[in-house]
Amino acid sequence: MLRTRTTLIVGAGASAELQFPTNAELLARIIQGYDFKRTASDTSTRDGQLLLRNVYKLAERAGKPVEEVAVAAERLRNACRLGRSVDTVLEQYDHDPLVVACGKLAVTYFIGQAEARSSLREAPRLEGELPLQGKVAEYWLYQLGQMLTSGVPRSRIGQVLEQLTIVNFNYDRSVEHFLPYALVMAYGIDLKEAQGVIAEKLHVIHPHGAIGRLPWQRGDAPQAEWGAEQPWNIHAIAAQLKSLNERSTEKAAVREIRVAVAAAKRLVFLGFGFQPQNVDLLFENTLSHNPEVLVSTYGMSAGNAATVAQMIRRLAGLESEDLLMMSPNKAWEVLRDYSLLLES
Repeated sequence: MLRTRTTLIVGAGASAELQFPTNAELLARIIQGYDFKRTASDTSTRDGQLLLRNVYKLAERAGKPVEEVAVAAERLRNACRLGRSVDTVLEQYDHDPLVVACGKLAVTYFIGQAEARSSLREAPRLEGELPLQGKVAEYWLYQLGQMLTSGVPRSRIGQVLEQLTIVNFNYDRSVEHFLPYALVMAYGIDLKEAQGVIAEKLHVIHPHGAIGRLPWQRGDAPQAEWGAEQPWNIHAIAAQLKSLNERSTEKAAVREIRVAVAAAKRLVFLGFGFQPQNVDLLFENTLSHNPEVLVSTYGMSAGNAATVAQMIRRLAGLESEDLLMMSPNKAWEVLRDYSLLLES
């Protein structure tokens, strides 16, 4: 049972547990997908053909010659070769709307494809099970579902969910898709009721946006089913994604993110890369209330992990070494290994 006001900050490392692409893998897919020189050859790929078709549509929507959009896609490819993530590449090109539009289109396509191919399926194999493949305990979402429901009466699950905010820097909807099934398993309720509870009580923030709103979610964003690789409204979905620069100009949205961090008594970073631009979205000033901070540094070099520790102590205003816990393990292992802390 979650008893303490907690904010989870989730990055690509956490989604990678579900077979979503890492930052480097997504960049590689964009580089290959926008290689239009291959589209008329024997080495043409399905991704390249579908993206080219969407580039024609993007040109039509933007009122630009298709050749101009193709050149923008090539500029995006080149920048991706040097980029650390697609988010930083899009920020670099805030002066070129066509490059940004090509980037958002590619993100929408490849993350939708990744949802369809991930370990998190559209529905469980059997009614009452979870839609996860393989060893379910080795997913951070499973550990989260267990933490939220363990020992919690059905009448109190809404109160527990209100203790949690998730700041998800990923574009996929895995959290929102999975947790209703966790409630179905934990309480024997029907899926529609579970989705209603999650929609009403769980606060999930996507700083860069998400690839559409699941059909049962509230709001006016364009809808897309889970795992829709080629949704009919792909261009509308892509258009509402936000680059770092675009998001930083939206004062209300930035405030929502920073309040989620400042109001938490416990901060948990899972698979988060600590890119400076993303860190700037989280913190406006040094925190003054000494929150407990738990950080997963799986895959991070010793030097970068030490830098992150120093950064967090400063930004969170930690006065005691005991308040910062650093773990070199994966996201699911961190939630498992610190379950007593997180439920206290």
